[in-house]
Amino acid sequence: MTIAREWGRIGCIGFGGPPTHISLLRQLCVERRDWIPAEEFEDSVTATNLLPGPASTQLAILAAWRLRGLPGALVGGLSFILPGLALILALAALFLSGNPPLWVRGAAAGAGSAGAAVAVHAAWSLAPVSWKRAGKARSARARWLGYALAGAAAAALTGPWLVLVLLAAGLVEIAVRASGRRDGRRFARRIGRRATSWPVLAAAPVLGGGMTALAWVALKVGTLSYGGGFVIIPLMQADAVDHYHWMTDGQFLNAVALGQITPGPVVQTVAVVGYAAGGVWGGLLAAAVAFAPSFLFVILGGRHFDGLRSSERVQAFFYGAGPAVIGAIAGSAIPLSLALRNGWQYGVLAAAALWLLAARRGVVSALLGAGALGVAAALAGWPVG
Repeated sequence: MTIAREWGRIGCIGFGGPPTHISLLRQLCVERRDWIPAEEFEDSVTATNLLPGPASTQLAILAAWRLRGLPGALVGGLSFILPGLALILALAALFLSGNPPLWVRGAAAGAGSAGAAVAVHAAWSLAPVSWKRAGKARSARARWLGYALAGAAAAALTGPWLVLVLLAAGLVEIAVRASGRRDGRRFARRIGRRATSWPVLAAAPVLGGGMTALAWVALKVGTLSYGGGFVIIPLMQADAVDHYHWMTDGQFLNAVALGQITPGPVVQTVAVVGYAAGGVWGGLLAAAVAFAPSFLFVILGGRHFDGLRSSERVQAFFYGAGPAVIGAIAGSAIPLSLALRNGWQYGVLAAAALWLLAARRGVVSALLGAGALGVAAALAGWPVG
């Protein structure tokens, strides 16, 4: 019941995508309940960012798995996903029936404006533990900074190929700390094969149409969203608008807005695409297919994580990949900022940054406040499109 309640709470208030989910899970599992040590939580963030699929969803499943095994993973994962899924399907019916209400578009524009500040806040909260782990040696700290900068640049510029930069940072650190053990090399090869094989899905042909095509699109969403849920936006647009014509460009933009203003993972946007293709059952099918790989990766591989963490080679890998992940979370603020279309949104972003970083207040209140400012801007006649 505790997992259902706490993970369900995060699923209800987790506005803002992966940065918010990481912050809320860290507050719950590390700071408030002391269920997971800070270093282990950082390793979990790194590990889930290296897996294909929505990283924050996998982090929620993994944290629940660590507490109660398979039942915990299932209950925690579903509790995290279902609140946002129910809400986004209900709103999809409204958005796809015609023009959405002005206040909803304003809330989307306002809450989306704060996304970059939330990303920086999440990275800032993870950085101190990782920096401390680097030690006091000047060379180790220089490498830490290099890995973090590489991750930030990759998140801003490379999109789905971010995972290769994370892998490279970990492998460089293994090379620096090389001691001749085989387990680290075996781990690196396994992750490397996984990272290079999954993107092939993007180019595979789709046979048939209807629900078969929808399931394939959802599978690509669930297995190619390296570096955060926003990576899958252009992928879904190409399929939903240009290839299968399930949605118009305007309807797809509404779907993206829904993915940002509703709680839970941004990958929930795929449910709106599913609704456009096949109604409520299409939305449920798309969500089930998109999230199934996340459960499988954690349930089937979670028992190996602790053994890997005890390896010096694997620890070296995390020493390199960890700061790269933190940099990537911070670097995602750049494309989020560049996506803003209206001048007033930058004012909301600045206010959210002050609220989170200077006043050190909560993520949820920042997003709700930003959404309220967006509604006020829309009602005042300011552009929200």
